[in-house]
Amino acid sequence: MDTPFRTKAARAEWIDRRLAELYPETPVPLDHRDPYTLLVAVLLSAQCTDVRVNKVTPALWALADNPADMARVPVERINDIVRPCGLAPRKARAISELSAILVSKYSGQVPADFAALEELPGVGHKTASVVMAQSFGVPAFPVDTHIHRLAQRWGLTDGGSVERTEEDLKRLFPREHWNALHLRIIFYGREHCTARGCDGTVCEFCRTLYPKRSRPVCTRK
Repeated sequence: MDTPFRTKAARAEWIDRRLAELYPETPVPLDHRDPYTLLVAVLLSAQCTDVRVNKVTPALWALADNPADMARVPVERINDIVRPCGLAPRKARAISELSAILVSKYSGQVPADFAALEELPGVGHKTASVVMAQSFGVPAFPVDTHIHRLAQRWGLTDGGSVERTEEDLKRLFPREHWNALHLRIIFYGREHCTARGCDGTVCEFCRTLYPKRSRPVCTRK
Protein backbone atom coordinates (compact mmCIF):
# COMPACT_ATOMS: atom_id res chain seq x y z
CA MET A 1 0.00 0.00 0.00
CA ASP A 2 1.46 3.35 -1.05
CA THR A 3 -0.55 5.57 1.27
CA PRO A 4 0.04 6.62 4.90
CA PHE A 5 -3.74 6.51 5.34
CA ARG A 6 -4.39 2.85 5.99
CA THR A 7 -8.16 2.88 5.71
CA LYS A 8 -10.83 4.57 3.63
CA ALA A 9 -12.20 6.09 6.82
CA ALA A 10 -8.86 7.74 7.57
CA ARG A 11 -8.62 9.12 4.06
CA ALA A 12 -12.19 10.37 4.23
CA GLU A 13 -11.59 12.12 7.55
CA TRP A 14 -8.56 13.98 6.17
CA ILE A 15 -10.36 14.88 2.93
CA ASP A 16 -13.39 16.18 4.81
CA ARG A 17 -11.27 18.36 7.09
CA ARG A 18 -8.96 19.71 4.36
CA LEU A 19 -11.77 20.54 1.95
CA ALA A 20 -13.57 22.48 4.69
CA GLU A 21 -10.37 24.50 5.17
CA LEU A 22 -10.04 25.20 1.46
CA TYR A 23 -13.71 25.95 0.84
CA PRO A 24 -15.42 27.28 3.97
CA GLU A 25 -18.18 28.73 1.78
CA THR A 26 -20.11 26.50 -0.62
CA PRO A 27 -22.15 28.62 -3.05
CA VAL A 28 -24.22 26.71 -5.59
CA PRO A 29 -22.44 27.13 -8.96
CA LEU A 30 -25.70 27.37 -10.92
CA ASP A 31 -27.44 30.75 -10.75
CA HIS A 32 -31.02 30.38 -9.56
CA ARG A 33 -33.75 32.14 -7.62
CA ASP A 34 -35.80 29.36 -6.11
CA PRO A 35 -36.33 25.58 -6.28
CA TYR A 36 -37.94 25.79 -9.72
CA THR A 37 -35.15 27.77 -11.38
CA LEU A 38 -32.57 25.51 -9.73
CA LEU A 39 -34.40 22.43 -11.02
CA VAL A 40 -34.38 23.77 -14.57
CA ALA A 41 -30.76 24.91 -14.34
CA VAL A 42 -29.59 21.50 -13.12
CA LEU A 43 -31.55 19.82 -15.89
CA LEU A 44 -29.81 22.06 -18.43
CA SER A 45 -26.38 21.29 -16.95
CA ALA A 46 -26.44 17.67 -18.16
CA GLN A 47 -23.45 17.32 -20.51
CA CYS A 48 -22.97 21.09 -20.29
CA THR A 49 -20.84 23.36 -18.13
CA ASP A 50 -22.33 25.44 -15.34
CA VAL A 51 -20.73 28.52 -16.91
CA ARG A 52 -22.65 28.01 -20.15
CA VAL A 53 -25.89 27.30 -18.29
CA ASN A 54 -25.49 30.54 -16.35
CA LYS A 55 -25.12 32.42 -19.63
CA VAL A 56 -28.30 30.87 -21.03
CA THR A 57 -30.72 31.00 -18.10
CA PRO A 58 -31.14 34.81 -17.83
CA ALA A 59 -32.85 34.81 -21.23
CA LEU A 60 -34.95 31.82 -20.19
CA TRP A 61 -36.02 33.46 -16.91
CA ALA A 62 -36.89 36.64 -18.81
CA LEU A 63 -39.25 34.51 -20.88
CA ALA A 64 -40.67 32.55 -17.93
CA ASP A 65 -39.32 31.93 -14.45
CA ASN A 66 -42.15 29.89 -12.94
CA PRO A 67 -43.99 26.70 -13.91
CA ALA A 68 -47.26 28.36 -14.88
CA ASP A 69 -45.65 30.79 -17.31
CA MET A 70 -43.20 28.23 -18.68
CA ALA A 71 -45.97 25.72 -19.39
CA ARG A 72 -47.54 28.27 -21.75
CA VAL A 73 -44.35 28.87 -23.75
CA PRO A 74 -44.09 26.89 -27.00
CA VAL A 75 -41.46 24.16 -26.80
CA GLU A 76 -39.83 25.57 -29.92
CA ARG A 77 -39.23 28.89 -28.16
CA ILE A 78 -37.65 27.17 -25.17
CA ASN A 79 -35.53 25.13 -27.55
CA ASP A 80 -34.23 28.27 -29.27
CA ILE A 81 -32.98 29.65 -25.96
CA VAL A 82 -31.44 26.50 -24.48
CA ARG A 83 -29.80 25.32 -27.71
CA PRO A 84 -26.27 26.31 -26.54
CA CYS A 85 -26.58 23.83 -23.66
CA GLY A 86 -26.73 20.83 -25.98
CA LEU A 87 -29.43 18.17 -26.23
CA ALA A 88 -31.78 21.11 -26.64
CA PRO A 89 -34.87 19.37 -28.09
CA ARG A 90 -34.92 16.84 -25.25
CA LYS A 91 -34.24 19.43 -22.56
CA ALA A 92 -36.78 21.92 -23.93
CA ARG A 93 -39.48 19.26 -24.03
CA ALA A 94 -38.65 18.15 -20.48
CA ILE A 95 -38.78 21.73 -19.17
CA SER A 96 -42.17 22.26 -20.80
CA GLU A 97 -43.61 18.96 -19.60
CA LEU A 98 -42.33 19.13 -16.03
CA SER A 99 -43.63 22.70 -15.73
CA ALA A 100 -47.10 21.56 -16.75
CA ILE A 101 -46.96 18.70 -14.25
CA LEU A 102 -45.87 21.02 -11.44
CA VAL A 103 -48.88 23.23 -12.17
CA SER A 104 -51.42 20.43 -12.47
CA LYS A 105 -50.16 18.13 -9.74
CA TYR A 106 -48.24 20.28 -7.25
CA SER A 107 -49.96 23.68 -7.40
CA GLY A 108 -46.96 25.14 -9.20
CA GLN A 109 -44.49 24.17 -6.47
CA VAL A 110 -41.44 21.94 -6.70
CA PRO A 111 -42.07 18.96 -4.39
CA ALA A 112 -39.54 18.35 -1.65
CA ASP A 113 -39.60 14.63 -2.27
CA PHE A 114 -37.06 12.43 -4.05
CA ALA A 115 -39.59 10.08 -5.63
CA ALA A 116 -41.82 12.89 -6.85
CA LEU A 117 -38.89 14.74 -8.38
CA GLU A 118 -37.52 11.66 -10.12
CA GLU A 119 -40.90 11.08 -11.75
CA LEU A 120 -40.68 14.44 -13.54
CA PRO A 121 -39.55 14.42 -17.19
CA GLY A 122 -35.80 14.87 -17.58
CA VAL A 123 -35.15 14.62 -13.83
CA GLY A 124 -32.88 11.80 -12.74
CA HIS A 125 -31.49 10.89 -9.35
CA LYS A 126 -28.59 13.34 -9.50
CA THR A 127 -30.80 16.27 -10.43
CA ALA A 128 -33.28 15.38 -7.71
CA SER A 129 -30.44 15.09 -5.20
CA VAL A 130 -29.10 18.55 -6.05
CA VAL A 131 -32.54 20.13 -5.62
CA MET A 132 -33.24 18.30 -2.38
CA ALA A 133 -29.85 19.26 -0.97
CA GLN A 134 -29.55 22.84 -2.11
CA SER A 135 -33.19 24.00 -2.11
CA PHE A 136 -34.62 22.02 0.76
CA GLY A 137 -31.59 21.21 2.92
CA VAL A 138 -32.20 17.47 2.82
CA PRO A 139 -28.91 15.53 3.10
CA ALA A 140 -27.95 14.13 -0.30
CA PHE A 141 -24.75 13.32 -2.16
CA PRO A 142 -25.18 14.06 -5.87
CA VAL A 143 -22.34 12.42 -7.79
CA ASP A 144 -21.19 14.16 -10.96
CA THR A 145 -18.20 13.32 -13.16
CA HIS A 146 -15.79 15.24 -10.91
CA ILE A 147 -16.87 13.43 -7.77
CA HIS A 148 -16.95 10.04 -9.50
CA ARG A 149 -13.39 10.59 -10.77
CA LEU A 150 -11.91 11.97 -7.55
CA ALA A 151 -13.49 9.36 -5.32
CA GLN A 152 -11.60 6.75 -7.34
CA ARG A 153 -8.31 8.64 -7.35
CA TRP A 154 -8.54 9.12 -3.59
CA GLY A 155 -9.28 5.47 -2.90
CA LEU A 156 -12.79 5.98 -1.58
CA THR A 157 -14.55 3.70 -4.08
CA ASP A 158 -13.76 1.30 -6.89
CA GLY A 159 -15.88 3.40 -9.24
CA GLY A 160 -17.85 0.43 -10.49
CA SER A 161 -20.82 2.73 -11.07
CA VAL A 162 -22.04 6.18 -10.10
CA GLU A 163 -24.55 4.49 -7.80
CA ARG A 164 -21.79 2.55 -6.08
CA THR A 165 -19.71 5.70 -5.65
CA GLU A 166 -22.65 7.49 -4.04
CA GLU A 167 -23.25 4.60 -1.66
CA ASP A 168 -19.58 4.44 -0.67
CA LEU A 169 -19.32 8.18 -0.05
CA LYS A 170 -22.47 8.22 2.04
CA ARG A 171 -21.02 5.49 4.23
CA LEU A 172 -17.70 7.27 4.67
CA PHE A 173 -18.77 10.84 5.42
CA PRO A 174 -21.06 12.22 8.14
CA ARG A 175 -24.58 12.75 6.87
CA GLU A 176 -24.61 16.35 8.09
CA HIS A 177 -21.61 17.11 5.84
CA TRP A 178 -22.97 15.71 2.58
CA ASN A 179 -24.57 18.86 1.16
CA ALA A 180 -21.50 21.04 1.55
CA LEU A 181 -19.01 18.27 0.90
CA HIS A 182 -20.28 17.30 -2.55
CA LEU A 183 -19.84 20.94 -3.63
CA ARG A 184 -16.37 21.12 -2.09
CA ILE A 185 -15.25 18.05 -4.01
CA ILE A 186 -16.60 19.59 -7.22
CA PHE A 187 -14.77 22.86 -6.54
CA TYR A 188 -11.51 21.03 -5.90
CA GLY A 189 -11.95 18.82 -8.94
CA ARG A 190 -12.46 21.81 -11.19
CA GLU A 191 -9.58 23.81 -9.78
CA HIS A 192 -6.89 21.28 -8.92
CA CYS A 193 -7.64 17.63 -9.66
CA THR A 194 -8.90 18.04 -13.19
CA ALA A 195 -9.24 15.25 -15.73
CA ARG A 196 -6.23 16.54 -17.68
CA GLY A 197 -4.30 18.51 -15.08
CA CYS A 198 -3.90 15.70 -12.58
CA ASP A 199 -3.59 11.99 -13.28
CA GLY A 200 -3.62 10.93 -9.64
CA THR A 201 -0.02 11.97 -8.94
CA VAL A 202 -0.01 15.79 -9.24
CA CYS A 203 -2.40 17.71 -6.97
CA GLU A 204 -2.11 18.21 -3.22
CA PHE A 205 -4.72 15.61 -2.34
CA CYS A 206 -3.34 12.86 -4.59
CA ARG A 207 0.23 13.50 -3.40
CA THR A 208 -0.80 13.61 0.26
CA LEU A 209 -3.01 10.54 0.16
CA TYR A 210 -0.64 8.53 -2.08
CA PRO A 211 2.88 10.00 -1.79
CA LYS A 212 4.53 6.90 -3.29
CA ARG A 213 2.17 6.64 -6.26
CA SER A 214 4.16 6.94 -9.47
CA ARG A 215 1.74 5.73 -12.14
CA PRO A 216 -1.37 7.53 -13.43
CA VAL A 217 -4.68 6.36 -12.08
CA CYS A 218 -7.11 5.11 -14.69
CA THR A 219 -10.62 5.91 -13.50
CA ARG A 220 -13.91 4.52 -14.70
CA LYS A 221 -16.28 6.98 -16.29
